[in-house]
This record gives sequence, C-alpha cells and structure tokens, in this order.
Amino acid sequence: MRILVVDDESIVLESCRRVLEAEGFEVLLVPSAEDALKAIENEKFSLVLLDLKMPKRDGPFLIGEIKKMGIPIPIIVMTGYSTLNTIKEVSNMGIEQFIAKPFTPNELVEAVEEVIGRTASQGEEKGQ
Repeated sequence: MRILVVDDESIVLESCRRVLEAEGFEVLLVPSAEDALKAIENEKFSLVLLDLKMPKRDGPFLIGEIKKMGIPIPIIVMTGYSTLNTIKEVSNMGIEQFIAKPFTPNELVEAVEEVIGRTASQGEEKGQ
C-alpha cells in the first residue's frame, strides 16, 4: 500500500516515513500541496496523510482539489491547530480521520490502519 505524506516540515515527513515504512507501507513524501497534486495525477495511492497548515496552498485547498479530481482516496489530516472550528471545517470536507500533532508513532499507525481497514470494508460492501 502506498501512502502520500504532505507536510512543509521535513522533520514531520521523515518521522512519518520511518514509522510507516517500518510497518511495511510504501511512502512518498512531498513538501507542498502543488507537489501532492502532481503526485496524485501520476501515481496511485491508498491514502493521503496531509498537514492542514502549509504555506501558499493549505490542507483544505488540497482536500478540495483531490475531491474535484474525483479520485476516491481516503484522507487523514494532521495538524498542530486542532481547534473545534478547524476540526469541523475539515470534517465537513469528507476526510476520513483527524490526528493532532504532536502524535506518537503508535497513534499514527493506528489512524492509518483504521482508515485503510474501514476503506477496505466499505469497498467490500459495495462489491468492489
């Protein structure tokens, strides 16, 4: 399973890569929404893990663009700005999960496995 991780902080990208690769996932790291869109256009991913607050184009922009593309890809939002309004804003955009920074490796793995498991069971229910 391939996971696209989008964050403007290299330490977050590298931490996610280490944790997710140790669990057997293939991971592509990108530092911006623009790079994420290029990657999604050219490659297939099982999941997108993205930061909410980034310079230039932010997480809500990226979520909206992914939805416009019509690609049924589950999205987990990670942020250090976990206010009620922020959670409500992105939840209404159809994300699968929300994870607050800083998170532990176990919290990251649990969130990813939960979303992938839920997505797989929904696909089975639809006969996919």
